[in-house]
Amino acid sequence: MINRLISNKSSAKIFCLLPLLWLLLVSCHNETSEINELMSRQSFTEDKAEDVVIIFSENGKVKGRLFATEFIVNEHARPPYMDARKGLRIESYNDSTQLQSVLTAKYGRYYMQKGNILLRDSIVVVNSEGKRLTTEELVWNDQLKKFYTEKFVSIKTPTQVMYGDGLEANQDFTWYKIINIKGMMQVDRSEVPGE
Repeated sequence: MINRLISNKSSAKIFCLLPLLWLLLVSCHNETSEINELMSRQSFTEDKAEDVVIIFSENGKVKGRLFATEFIVNEHARPPYMDARKGLRIESYNDSTQLQSVLTAKYGRYYMQKGNILLRDSIVVVNSEGKRLTTEELVWNDQLKKFYTEKFVSIKTPTQVMYGDGLEANQDFTWYKIINIKGMMQVDRSEVPGE
């Protein structure tokens, strides 16, 4: 009799759970096209972080800091890259950890294998000498240790404004060469060759 009561109670529990299980199975339904769309999205190959700060150091000294609102890493792309699609700010420091330059842009991509960087859209660089560079595209070549662009550039200093269609510069923009230079430059008379 006790065995019969136990089996009746178990049967009653299972009988009560069956409608609940059926309801759960019916409510969990996805169209095959929805599943395929989700599976094909690139988001499965990307890692995303927000409000990122990356500190670059060399021999125990801070050389730079990168600030990004959104940072996306795709290690499965060829070549693998890191993106800052919602803007970035890069601060460069000298060996005495004094701020040398600040770079801002609306978009940046870092190619991890070669160490190259592509910056685009509203780029502004201000260095410790007060020089201000603006352009729409800038590339860092890690092997050459130079920034360059073929796009229009503007450099404003405390005494002059220069324009050109291209640029080469070192990391902290203390040295630069404008290609196809235009604009007015101030020249010391002692530097002008004699007639």
